[in-house]
Amino acid sequence: MLEFLRKWRRARKLAVLTVPLPMWRRVEAGLPFLDYLDADQRERLRELARGFLVEKQFHGAQGLVLRDDILLAIALQACLPILQIGLDAYRGWVGVVVYPGDFIIPRHEMDESGVVHEYDDEVLGEAWEAGPVLVSWHDEGDAPTGINVVIHEFAHKLDMENGGVDGLPKLPAGMSRSAWAGAFNDAYQRFCDQVDAGERTFLDPYGSESPGEFFAVASEAFFESPCRMEHDFPAVYEQLRGFYRLDPAAGERRVREESANDGQVRPDRIF
Repeated sequence: MLEFLRKWRRARKLAVLTVPLPMWRRVEAGLPFLDYLDADQRERLRELARGFLVEKQFHGAQGLVLRDDILLAIALQACLPILQIGLDAYRGWVGVVVYPGDFIIPRHEMDESGVVHEYDDEVLGEAWEAGPVLVSWHDEGDAPTGINVVIHEFAHKLDMENGGVDGLPKLPAGMSRSAWAGAFNDAYQRFCDQVDAGERTFLDPYGSESPGEFFAVASEAFFESPCRMEHDFPAVYEQLRGFYRLDPAAGERRVREESANDGQVRPDRIF
């Protein structure tokens, strides 16, 4: 009965939440990786985004005014990882706090000697288990290159479904935990060796901080630069394809082929 009432309330709220088509198009134009979805997936993402907007509570921090375009852009990106999973993956919490750019979180850590160290940590976002998601918002032109903070933090939320942030989310039926661990452990170690050696890496070096951060950074690349992710980390890409139940690399190839046929791009390389 409680589940029925929850869905009924969601349906009533959705009935009154309308998004004009020009707004969809305007916001989606700023998220070009959404073009890797087909028409049915795009429509489902819009419905999920509407559901996300009615279920979650948004708060602008430090005086940030949350315009409709900001809310919609966050909702679309937050729902992309759960396109085939569903909104229930984000149950148990309601808050999304949006900061105008990077923000500071006070930290308290105890070392092996029992000494507590206090410091200010400048971050782009943070996901709290059973709590809110904190993200930074940068206006066009100010966003850090190669980083998608929304996808990153919501990948952490999915990771937390299995307890903690360890890079092993709750896998769907049919996926092997050992195959996942093998693919990610090998890739993570190779990636950390590259970062330690000072090599330039395709993925954000922040992913070397922990297996949980590597999963979140890999998820960003899976959606934003899927062909490059498939090329550089094929085993990880295959695991993410099974987890998210999507193949964005196929969508990126389709987009490139369509652009080439229009005479806009020569697809000499696919990544």
